[in-house]
Amino acid sequence: MRLAALFSGGKDSTYAIYLMERRGHNVEYLLTIFPESDESLYFHYPNIELTKLQAEAMMKHQLVERCGIGRAEETSALARLIERVSGMVDGVVSGAIASRFQLKAFKEICEKYDLNLFAPLWGMNPLTILQRMISEGFEIIITGVAAAGLGKELLGARLTPSLVEEIKQASDRFGINPAGEGGEFETFVLDAPIFKRRIEIIEVEVDWRGDRGFLKIKGAKLAEKKNY
Repeated sequence: MRLAALFSGGKDSTYAIYLMERRGHNVEYLLTIFPESDESLYFHYPNIELTKLQAEAMMKHQLVERCGIGRAEETSALARLIERVSGMVDGVVSGAIASRFQLKAFKEICEKYDLNLFAPLWGMNPLTILQRMISEGFEIIITGVAAAGLGKELLGARLTPSLVEEIKQASDRFGINPAGEGGEFETFVLDAPIFKRRIEIIEVEVDWRGDRGFLKIKGAKLAEKKNY
């Protein structure tokens, strides 16, 4: 099937694309919302403007809508994006794992345009997903933290088995979502099996606000993939 994917630049949306393409589908379009702040109900915020580099790395068409904050504005922006690809694709891919709030909103919009919604990560164990991403060659960094047990030192850290264990411990102790689906932490994908080239970071800046913060990627470029 020809598909479009909701794409934030983070681990879940990228992994969902990877899984659907591994099943033989063709994800032709990336649908990206640029929210005006990190208070977005549905959409990823940190470094969202750099998704254009990731789209280039995957050699996919990216469609973008900007939106304010709030359920009405965000769902309206998403509806505009999906309307733009309706008639050109058979369905839409989401990286939702357990958020019924997100899945319900996305499904309602897709049904309006007679499109199927695919959520290949739905119901999977979040820690298993993280482990599979690492073993399957995803290079992922932490770009935002906003939960007990996750500190400033994690900003810019690469997702590794030891970091997954640290996230698990924070989840066990403080009850955070180990997938970060509630905004506990945010990620950015530098490389993946579906990337033709990788992202190389040139300059970063940490924006720390008391007990939470972001890693702002101020400079990045496409580079040839590493050969091991």
